[in-house]
Amino acid sequence: MTTPPYQPGYPSGVSDKSKVVAGILGILLGVFGAGRFYMGHTKIGVLQLVVGVCTGGIGGLWGTIDGILILVNGGVDGQGRPLRD
Repeated sequence: MTTPPYQPGYPSGVSDKSKVVAGILGILLGVFGAGRFYMGHTKIGVLQLVVGVCTGGIGGLWGTIDGILILVNGGVDGQGRPLRD
C-alpha cells in the first residue's frame, strides 16, 4: 500500500478533486453525468447518462440539480474523501 502524495495546504484526507469543477460539470454537462465521472462515481455517472439519453435530455435536470447541490454542500470523491474547495 502506498501513501498519497503530499498536498500542500490541504490535509491528507482531502480529495485532489475540486467541488467547484464537479459542480460546474454537473450543471453544464449533467445530462452526460460528467460531474459524477469527474468525482469518481462511475456507476452514478453511467446512470445519469442513461437517464439523460432515454428521456431525450430531460433527465439532465437531475445532473443540474446534482451540480448545484455539490456546489452548495460539497461532496466526496470515489474514495470517500471530501472534495476540496
